[in-house]
Amino acid sequence: MSSRQPPRVVPTLTEVVATAPPRARESGVTAASATLPPIDEEQLVHRIVQRVDLTLEVRLRDALARAVMEHTRVLAPLLRDKVEEVVRQSVADALAAELDALQRTRDG
Repeated sequence: MSSRQPPRVVPTLTEVVATAPPRARESGVTAASATLPPIDEEQLVHRIVQRVDLTLEVRLRDALARAVMEHTRVLAPLLRDKVEEVVRQSVADALAAELDALQRTRDG
């Protein structure tokens, strides 16, 4: 770890906390955001919603993709068994129908 002192123009943590208004410290607002010029509440909400939209869409897409992949991994063996069962039954039914039709043409 370096023993170098930070430049004097860089405030230390205690200076930042000390300069933040008490209400800002209590609510978790940083000193930097407490000193920003006032912004229209509607503009602020709009900008926050835009930022949330950007990250939310990506995060939801990733979360849904992971969930779908997990369910697919679990369902794949079950689906394979069901498909095999349906194919076997369909082939057996088709074979029985064909044999029945052949038998009727011979008897007919």
